[in-house]
Amino acid sequence: MKQPNLLDYFLLTILALIWASAFFNIKIATYSFGPITIAFLRVFFGAIPVLLLCYYKKIKIEAFSKDWYWFATIGFINLVAPFFLIAYGVKSVQSNLAAILMSTTPLSSTILGHFYTKNEKFNFLKTIGILIGFSGIVYLFSDNLLIDENNFNSALLILLGSTCYVVGGVLTLKISKKKNENVTGSILIWATIILIPLVGFIEQPWNLKPRIDSTISVIYLGLVSTGIAWLLRFRILIKNGLIFQSQVSYLIPIFGTILSYIFLKELITFKVFISLIAVVIGIYFVKKAR
Repeated sequence: MKQPNLLDYFLLTILALIWASAFFNIKIATYSFGPITIAFLRVFFGAIPVLLLCYYKKIKIEAFSKDWYWFATIGFINLVAPFFLIAYGVKSVQSNLAAILMSTTPLSSTILGHFYTKNEKFNFLKTIGILIGFSGIVYLFSDNLLIDENNFNSALLILLGSTCYVVGGVLTLKISKKKNENVTGSILIWATIILIPLVGFIEQPWNLKPRIDSTISVIYLGLVSTGIAWLLRFRILIKNGLIFQSQVSYLIPIFGTILSYIFLKELITFKVFISLIAVVIGIYFVKKAR
């Protein structure tokens, strides 16, 4: 991999901003849409740029090949479940808290990696990082001003959504020899298929009269935060490698907190600030240990 230049760092920052912007847009989307509808529209619109790229690059989509059950399983665990859980949780929790809670993904993946891979075992720095990061989350849950008995379970659901991403990532190792675009396109197709009957029977969005801002946000979540973000991630991975791309983890909770304040005027308490710092430091130690 080549030495990153200014453009590479610029694109990495753009990727972090796009993913961080998802949280306040989810909040806006919940003003009009239910969590299943938000999940469905995210994967539907997200599939469009990915499948167009596959068509342009003549990459075969294997969604219905002999490995279809892997794509379907990963589509459910890595897209359907977390998109639903996050949207459901953000209805009752500030979106800046969701950004911090979701940023625990590198910490959770380190724990699962220790048990399910051969070369990702705990060491001193990883252990320190995990303890610091999750201590910040525990401290965040003690903020009674923002998390109380009314939304405590919603915050836990967002954490569960973060864990789903990690489990989906571990399962993706089963088909790691396939092209990234093929895997992403295939799991988006299966996520859409899974969500069609759910959204039709449970929420029936065609009966809604959504607000304009909610409609714009949910389309943005699909096309930009899901589809275009994955394509940008592919570009960074191919050109600069996984280690460089993984630095986006430091920026997402920071940008997510800032954007939520700018666009939604969400409260940033002292405990939110301390938790944010703890999570970023925890991620730093975990990644440095790798």
